[in-house]
Amino acid sequence: MDLMEITFVSPFEEDRQMARQIHKMSDLPFFEVFVDTPLTVCEARDTKGLYKKARQGAIKGFTGIDQMYERPVNPDLVVVTENCTPEESAATVIDLLEKQHIIPVLQKPAMPIRELFIPESRISLAKTEAATLQNLEINEIDVQWLQVLAEGWAAPLTGFMREHQYLQTQHLKCLREGDREINQSVPIVLAIHTKDKERLSGLSSFTLRYKNKALAILRRPEFYYHRKEERCGWQFGTNNLGHPYVKMIHESGDWLVGGDIEVIERIKWHDGLDQYRLTPNEIRTKCKKMKADAVFAFQLRNPVHMGHALLMQDTKKRLLEERGFKNPILLLHPLGGWTKDDDVPLQTRILQHEAVLSEGVLDPNSTLLAIFPSPMMYAGPVEVQWHAKARMNAGANFYIVGRDPAGILHPNKNATPDGNLYDPTHGARVLLLARGLQSLEIIPFKVAAYDKKYKKMSFFDEKRKEDFEFISGTKMRCLAKAGENPPDGFMSPKAWFVLAQYYQNLEK
Repeated sequence: MDLMEITFVSPFEEDRQMARQIHKMSDLPFFEVFVDTPLTVCEARDTKGLYKKARQGAIKGFTGIDQMYERPVNPDLVVVTENCTPEESAATVIDLLEKQHIIPVLQKPAMPIRELFIPESRISLAKTEAATLQNLEINEIDVQWLQVLAEGWAAPLTGFMREHQYLQTQHLKCLREGDREINQSVPIVLAIHTKDKERLSGLSSFTLRYKNKALAILRRPEFYYHRKEERCGWQFGTNNLGHPYVKMIHESGDWLVGGDIEVIERIKWHDGLDQYRLTPNEIRTKCKKMKADAVFAFQLRNPVHMGHALLMQDTKKRLLEERGFKNPILLLHPLGGWTKDDDVPLQTRILQHEAVLSEGVLDPNSTLLAIFPSPMMYAGPVEVQWHAKARMNAGANFYIVGRDPAGILHPNKNATPDGNLYDPTHGARVLLLARGLQSLEIIPFKVAAYDKKYKKMSFFDEKRKEDFEFISGTKMRCLAKAGENPPDGFMSPKAWFVLAQYYQNLEK
């Protein structure tokens, strides 16, 4: 017997319920799938010109034009098609059919991460629309978060967080998508001042601008109060204004606005580094071209010394020898958003990383150097989860977490035994327990120090601890400023030269 599939227009709830009842009486499964596409989008996709004819009166009784459509009350599945690829929309239907055992579970190829850029064919119309809407001027850090959202680092978020997403993030450290938990430990929110909230309330859309350039359209805005003390308490464990990001939060607006965003064009910074700002999808594509069978990621907000290199080299060796991989690729992924004033700036760090690669300390043929656009929040174990989740979206299978990877000195240095706001080991320990990171394996940090006996960086050996010297960042900066060299084997010569030049120019 041949199976025939016929699709009917079903604008009325009564007809849909009748179809459900007929299937039930015949003991057949029935699923009501609501393809949730706005009328304006349907008309834009009208390849046959039917909507145009209906508008002109040539077709009568056309659903959505001169015949009403009753939105489903309780559908089994809602398929969103706006700002989605056909493959993404189809995947939601396939997922339902697999879960209901209608079709067998198939091995799926890695789906592209959803990006929030407007398709090229609609950019001109979007710019025209953006020029007619009310504007909200945002700051540089807001733009960095906009870039994070647009490129898919925070997928499945489709914009700045609405209140229900904010609550999940603050209290659960993850987002719920059906029965799935997706790690999201830090809120990605847009703070605005009361005068802007009053001006924009009631609008269905408005334009986000930076330096008077339209960057995105925010749709269906939702305003909610910015409880700054509560936010800082959950995110940082402190409200002390000596913490730089806490200070910025307290200086920001008293309201948060969430909503879906449509980003007009790719965000560029025109600082000579945009070629390193690869999206998660671009990183996946490059790793595929490099024939990677595993990707291990390492983030730094500091220059690379031989201790870092030792950890990355050791990880690669273990993946090859112990895990059986043939071509693991290192994603060397420095943080590229805002950092506090005394951190080494991005431009210098990239030059230093390039020097490390040019000297062969890291194999350039199996290393991908790229920039992670997120701002740094210095939120300890809470932020470490965000760093790992973002790399998971970029296709990483393994994530190396360092010692104190998102930490900061306590504003009151005498408040803790070691002077740090967070325990330096807690980031790695929390990652091993974190929710929603199931496809990412965490590689805990091995402590490396300068081995005076062998004149190189080595993993610390408690049995001969007198042979090791821990070279602090403060000591490294003092040596660089004074024009002195560190011990042989601490950092590659070209990489040290880049760093020394920066600190000496800073002194001048």
